[in-house]
Amino acid sequence: MRQQNVKSPDADVAVLPRPLNPAAAALSKMLSRAWSLPPQRNRVAVERGLHVPMSDGTVLLADHYLPVSVASAATVLVRCPYGRGGPFGLLSAQILAERGYHVLLQSCRGTFGSGGEFEPMRHEIADGQDTVAWLREQSWFDGRLATYGASYLGFVQWALAMDPPPELAAVIVHVGPHDFSRTAYRNGVFDLYNYVGWSDLVAHQENTRALQGLLRMGTAERRLRPVLDRLPVTAGVPDLLGREPLWSERWLEHPQLTDPFWAPLQCGAALQRITVPVLVVGGWHDLFTQQNLEQYRTLAARGVPTRLLVGPSAHLDITSKGAAAIVESMAWLDRYAGPGKARGAGPAPAADPDHSVRIWVGGEGAGEWREMPDWPPPATTQRWHLGAYGSLSTREPTPDVPAVSFRYDPADPTPSPGGAILAVTGGSRDNRAVERRLDVLVFSSDPLDEPVEVVGEVAAELSVVRDNPYADLFVRLCDVDPRGRSWNVCDGIVRLAGEDPLSGTVRVSLIGTAHRFGRGHRIRLQVAGGAHPRFARNPGNGQVTAAVEDLVPTQYEIGVDAARPSVLLLPVTG
Repeated sequence: MRQQNVKSPDADVAVLPRPLNPAAAALSKMLSRAWSLPPQRNRVAVERGLHVPMSDGTVLLADHYLPVSVASAATVLVRCPYGRGGPFGLLSAQILAERGYHVLLQSCRGTFGSGGEFEPMRHEIADGQDTVAWLREQSWFDGRLATYGASYLGFVQWALAMDPPPELAAVIVHVGPHDFSRTAYRNGVFDLYNYVGWSDLVAHQENTRALQGLLRMGTAERRLRPVLDRLPVTAGVPDLLGREPLWSERWLEHPQLTDPFWAPLQCGAALQRITVPVLVVGGWHDLFTQQNLEQYRTLAARGVPTRLLVGPSAHLDITSKGAAAIVESMAWLDRYAGPGKARGAGPAPAADPDHSVRIWVGGEGAGEWREMPDWPPPATTQRWHLGAYGSLSTREPTPDVPAVSFRYDPADPTPSPGGAILAVTGGSRDNRAVERRLDVLVFSSDPLDEPVEVVGEVAAELSVVRDNPYADLFVRLCDVDPRGRSWNVCDGIVRLAGEDPLSGTVRVSLIGTAHRFGRGHRIRLQVAGGAHPRFARNPGNGQVTAAVEDLVPTQYEIGVDAARPSVLLLPVTG
């Protein structure tokens, strides 16, 4: 039986749609002007607190945003663990409904009134399917479905695509992973800062007012530092959270990604199963960039209509720097699920190819959006050799140059500013302070005579000898401006273990970038044994974490001569 409304949780009356309050409508108009969004097409009403039953009897709450006076419209499903009000109601539901779509904004299991217990990512495959089954019974659902959202709201879309519903017409994922296990462990290294920061956010989000939440976010690095510095890693987490989520320590207990524990959080199979058009949005300093690039490459190789947009943002400023992403998202919805569009109907216009890429190219003399037909674009791989006295050059290395060495001490872990962290200080930051440390090797080019534009995957191949089988290598590419400030561009980390030889070449992917090193600037590469507290320090004893008395330092040698070369690989265009 189809139903227009469901019962209110607190009274035996139907949930009736109500107009948007004037403040929400006014805020949307301001945002639309500021971001140059397409004009609003209709008024919006909202049914709040709808009950959506899951197959196990759990009831999830949702708000339905209706496009008033629109006879038939596709439905956009947004599933969110962060509440249905505030910015999520505005940015993930209201602005889409004002442009002619039904939007169902649902609170994930165990959050903001929805039943059950919140276990991150673990129930999203089943709950997404149950929600679509409920949608099929609603009188306003016309058989066309799109999904939308950022970060966790992007992961739930890949979870749904593990078994794509036949009604699915379009998918729009902003900075969302398809495999959370690879987010928790980056090439074997635990993503400590983001783990603790996100746990802190989720633990307090339902008892914190909006302004308090902003203050907590702005002070997160200072507040979290005592916990991040404690050993073992989880020692201070209960004090920080007030209550410890049941899932918080479990991630540290399962460092092997082949462990069945991670299976519900691994939705990579969705990339092979989905066939409908997908818009993927990423950011060059976002913690999910690697997976966003992989999503595009996999889908495009399969012939799935796919577009990739990568901007200059870190994770927390996707909204402040996200105007282009919102405009692109609305265009994608209109193209594949807009008025008059049947599910999957019609080829893409010839002038707008099914596979396309729009990226932000940063750096000196750039700062522009650029269109291209694919990712990565054609490029020439330049080999920049690490040399004696901290040099970095395209010249071939000479023989008999002694290796350079450094010692990593987990009791005094090497810091790393900025980067892909859930903090307002994420992104590109001045690295001069950390580059003065004795446990960081720095290799710099001469000032460039001409600009060098790097677009594509960046990697380093280092000739390494270490005295400890259990060690990490953190490598970071920086742009040094004429004033001597060293700005991080991209980076990567890899964990070495007992099965890896103590001597040999280690390849570290720095993921990718689109950046122009200007004339007079210098290209710089950092090499270190860690990046604390972004990544959990390697205790040097084969464990993920350890007590202070169990820490073991590591001595590294990096070869820089012709017999044992180390090289930075840059994809240079133009």
